[in-house]
Amino acid sequence: MKQFVVVAYDVADDRRRRKISKTLEQYGVRCNESVFECLLTLAKIGKMKQKLLKLTNDKEDIILYYYLCLPCTMKRESIGRKPSFNPEIVEV
Repeated sequence: MKQFVVVAYDVADDRRRRKISKTLEQYGVRCNESVFECLLTLAKIGKMKQKLLKLTNDKEDIILYYYLCLPCTMKRESIGRKPSFNPEIVEV
């Protein structure tokens, strides 16, 4: 079973931010500068979180995980340039 998770981050250091962004590109689709939408198994979420934990400075950075039910993702709205989300592309 897959879980939809939105990952948002605020990272103080440019080098760490780039590494975190590159890691998240392996798991999801960027929908904002520091926000990714991912549709992953719980095992893949665990692997992603382990990788991100190693890259994060817990005194300066924050990474937030928002777990959404699949019906809730269908209610997603945006204004302006609409980010496309295709769950088939996101799967890792």
